[in-house]
Amino acid sequence: MQRYFTITQLTKEFDITTRTLRFYEAQGLVSPHRRGRQRLYTPGDRTRIKLILRGKRLGFSLNEIKEMIEMYGSAPGESGQLHLLLDRIAARREELLEKQRDIELTLLELDEVEAGARERITVLGKKMNSEEV
Repeated sequence: MQRYFTITQLTKEFDITTRTLRFYEAQGLVSPHRRGRQRLYTPGDRTRIKLILRGKRLGFSLNEIKEMIEMYGSAPGESGQLHLLLDRIAARREELLEKQRDIELTLLELDEVEAGARERITVLGKKMNSEEV
C-alpha cells in the first residue's frame, strides 16, 4: 500500500478540486503532512476523503460527517460511530421521504393545472371555430 498520496493524485482519483481538499483541511477533516510546500496525505486521509464524499452524496452536512468520523477514534469508538450513523440515516431517510411526498403532491397539482389549461384551450378553440362560421 502506498504510504503517501499527493494532492494531485487525490484530486484526480476523487474528481475534486485542490480547493476542496484544502477546505477539508481547513475544517479539520484531513491533516496532511508537509514536505516543504507539498501536502502529503496518508491512507487514513484518503479514507476520510472517501467518507466525506460519500456523506455529502447522502446529504449529510460537513459538521455531521466530521462528528461521525471523529467518533471513530474516541469513546465510544466504532460502535458509537455506527449508532450515530444509523440515527443520521434514519433522520435523512425521513427528510427525503417527506420531500418525496411534497414532490408527489406538487406533481399531482401540476397535472390538474395542466389538464385545466388543456381543457380551456379546447373550449377556446371550439369557440373561435364557431365564430368563424
